[in-house]
Amino acid sequence: MLAMCMSLFAYAQTAVNNFGNFKMHEDASVGFHTDIINNGSLDNDNQGFAGIYSTNELRSISGNNRAVFYNVEIDAINDLELYTSLGVTNELNFENGTVYTPRDGVNVSLNFLNDNVYFGANNTNHVDGYASVSQSYQYTFPVGDNNYLRPLEILCDDNTITYHASYNFYDPNTPPSNFSQAFTTTDKQIFINKISSVEFWTLIGTGEVQATLTWNPNSKIDELTSDLETLRVVGWSISDNKWVDLGGVAYDGDMFNGKVTSDLFIPNAYEVITLASGFGDGDLSNVNIIFTPNNGDDKNDTLVFEGLEKYQNNNLVIYNRWGSVVYTATDYTNNWRGNSEGKMTINEDDDLPVGTYFYTLELRNDNVELSRKGWIYIHR
Repeated sequence: MLAMCMSLFAYAQTAVNNFGNFKMHEDASVGFHTDIINNGSLDNDNQGFAGIYSTNELRSISGNNRAVFYNVEIDAINDLELYTSLGVTNELNFENGTVYTPRDGVNVSLNFLNDNVYFGANNTNHVDGYASVSQSYQYTFPVGDNNYLRPLEILCDDNTITYHASYNFYDPNTPPSNFSQAFTTTDKQIFINKISSVEFWTLIGTGEVQATLTWNPNSKIDELTSDLETLRVVGWSISDNKWVDLGGVAYDGDMFNGKVTSDLFIPNAYEVITLASGFGDGDLSNVNIIFTPNNGDDKNDTLVFEGLEKYQNNNLVIYNRWGSVVYTATDYTNNWRGNSEGKMTINEDDDLPVGTYFYTLELRNDNVELSRKGWIYIHR
């Protein structure tokens, strides 16, 4: 049964315009073979089935209010554009066509509500722009770009939060114009080796999540690493204005197709996220650090290896220029202030002289054992 106020529901040649109260009951079935303009009520109370169809026209949904349906089928061969959000509370079937949403914000998106499901997503049937999900602990966003499906999966502990996601088939060094800055892949924490230069995702939300990113041959994983165990998820930190290691707790796949899962993080702390590699075992690239302990400015007072917390175990040894050990630590926590703790030390509170020191740092976690070496310059 379909209930509506007919005097407030008008058909035009190119669109059906709802400016009243439109409600579908459980056994209702409606096929829209024209554009939809919703300036009235099309809300979460709708039941039944709504199909959006087109064989040769670009279909659109617009108006002042979100349009919400229960079961939805999209069979628009020449695609569907959203100028207001489309909500689905039960099932969505991507039969034909891409759903385009604006990329300059999340006010308009394809909303997956009530932990609903979808079918039929592929390279030509997906969301090009923002999709959102609410009331779900785990969800895979059917997002893509330019006839290219690139899913993003989240796992969270709080299903009361709405999350938004999009995919960008762009080099983060030269993102599209809807981003206000470039995400330069050389601005990164020291334990990040290489960052993808072909793609990135946007993930928005206030609660902690684990994000799983996927790859396929277009991702060019072989340009990041030859060892899949070193794959990571990284995010462009809004506060630090550089790429930060978000972890790689699990991976599955081969060099052509697969996925990698991050540690827990809060999406709103990062502008974008993407795939990257850490350093592999035996890669002894120097990492050189200058720090300024006890110089009175309360800044840069300890020796910090950014991203060290992503490794379960470490061992740090620091030497002076004559090879004598001045400091050692097992499971170092970025807390050394430039004082000596070597065998020749009389007073451990004594600060080491200004100058150059050398270190070795061994790192271990479940999948990786690797070493770092370099120099440290203490400047007071």
